[in-house]
Amino acid sequence: MTKQTLSRAARDYTWIFLGSVLYSVSFDWFYVPNQIGFGGLTALGMILNHFVSAIPIGTVVLVLNVPLFLLGWKFLGGHTLVSSLFAMTATSVLVDLIAAVYTFPPMDPMLAAVFGGVSLGAALGMIFSKGATTGGTDLTARLLKIPFAWLPVGKLLMAVDLLMLLAVSVAFRSMNSALYGIISLYISTMVMDGVLYGMDQSKVAYIITATPRIMAEEIDRQLDRGVTFLRGEGSFSGKEKLVLMCAFKQRQIVPLKALVHELDPDAFLIVCEAHEVLGQGFRRYQKNDL
Repeated sequence: MTKQTLSRAARDYTWIFLGSVLYSVSFDWFYVPNQIGFGGLTALGMILNHFVSAIPIGTVVLVLNVPLFLLGWKFLGGHTLVSSLFAMTATSVLVDLIAAVYTFPPMDPMLAAVFGGVSLGAALGMIFSKGATTGGTDLTARLLKIPFAWLPVGKLLMAVDLLMLLAVSVAFRSMNSALYGIISLYISTMVMDGVLYGMDQSKVAYIITATPRIMAEEIDRQLDRGVTFLRGEGSFSGKEKLVLMCAFKQRQIVPLKALVHELDPDAFLIVCEAHEVLGQGFRRYQKNDL
């Protein structure tokens, strides 16, 4: 293993650990004291802990995750399994450790649902972004991502967790618990998808100009972005035109617009959102990518 590989692994596992800390604090702070429904195997832990307080939630999650991790080894490979074991162990231990050290007081359930969803979604996004899961339905959603590759992982997680929320509401004999849980679940999946897919914000520009080749050269020189020529035809003039297509990062939109205006104030510029831009200068394709 090279020094560069070790350094990258250290950064990844540090990021996973920080996500695990945020996950554990969010769970103990917002969910447990307010009896807000929580999906996945953690929900089963909450139910058992509700009836038998001596049973730690984190320990239940660890035990129930064993069969899921066997499936993870088969379908997702060793890297995902090891990193997920690390994340699952960290979150399970930290959940019990924090609960033993300090008991968070209850708060307004709506505030807990909203801020719990935001913080938990950010934590899961951090963990998932490094190829790990916290086990339970997180790992189930990761496995479902294989046959349903076109669906965002947050949506898959939300679908799997809804059933567990119903079980929590029955155990707590409170529909409010499930309703607040649904609010929190929706927020957390939106935030998680934002962390996973929103951090790689890219755009694509279509430029129609009287000086296409000069424009392409300057975009390449000043912004270090390649340009593709598309052949078009003006519907009014009937003349053939070269349309410039250029993918670029979100932060480059201002200099791109300034450059286009400087070279040709009459240029026609269209900027569109672009997702999953793969290739040189952007992300590389990876097998089982989220």
